[in-house]
Amino acid sequence: MKNHLQFAKALQLAADLHQHQRRKDGETPYISHLLAVSAIVMRFGGDDDEIIAALLHDAVEDQGGAVTLGMIEAQFGKRVAHIVQSCSDTDQQPKPPWKERKTAYLEHLRTTDASSLMVSAADKLHNALDSIITHDEIGTQLWTLFNASREDTCWYYHELMVIYRERMESHPHLRPLLQQTVKTIEALLNLE
Repeated sequence: MKNHLQFAKALQLAADLHQHQRRKDGETPYISHLLAVSAIVMRFGGDDDEIIAALLHDAVEDQGGAVTLGMIEAQFGKRVAHIVQSCSDTDQQPKPPWKERKTAYLEHLRTTDASSLMVSAADKLHNALDSIITHDEIGTQLWTLFNASREDTCWYYHELMVIYRERMESHPHLRPLLQQTVKTIEALLNLE
C-alpha cells in the first residue's frame, strides 16, 4: 500500500458507513469483514485502488446506493467507484429476491474486469472462511443465518468457483485457496 492517507480515509468512511451493521452472527462488527477482504486483496498483490475498493465493496449495496457511490467516486476516483459498483449485487432497496440477485451477479462476473474480479473473490473467500468457522461454533444453526437455503448457498459458491477458475489465471494462489474453502463448505453440507 503506497497511499496510506487514502487508505486511512477509506477506512474511516467504511467505519462510518457500517458503524451499526453486524455480521450474520449479530455480534461481530461488520468492519471486521471489510478489513479482512482488504487484507486478502493486499496479500495477493492488489494495488491501492483495489485495496481501497475492498474496504468499501459493500458500501453501495448496504449503505446508500447511488448516493454512496457518488461519494466514493468524489473521494477516491472513478476506478475505485467502478470496482465497488461492480462488486455490488444490487443498489436497490428493498433488495430483489436472493436467487434473482445472485444469478444476475454471476452473469456480471463473467465479463467484469480483473480488478473487480479480484475484490469479489477476496470477499467470497472471507465469507466462506467465516462460514466454516461459524459452523465449527454453532453447527447446522449456521444455515439459519442466511437468506438462502444450504443447497442454494452451495449452488452459489459452486457457480462462483466455475467463473473464478475460468477467469482468474493471473491469481494462481488466490483461486486455489478459494476453491479449497468452497470444497470444505460443500463437504459440510454433505455431512449433515
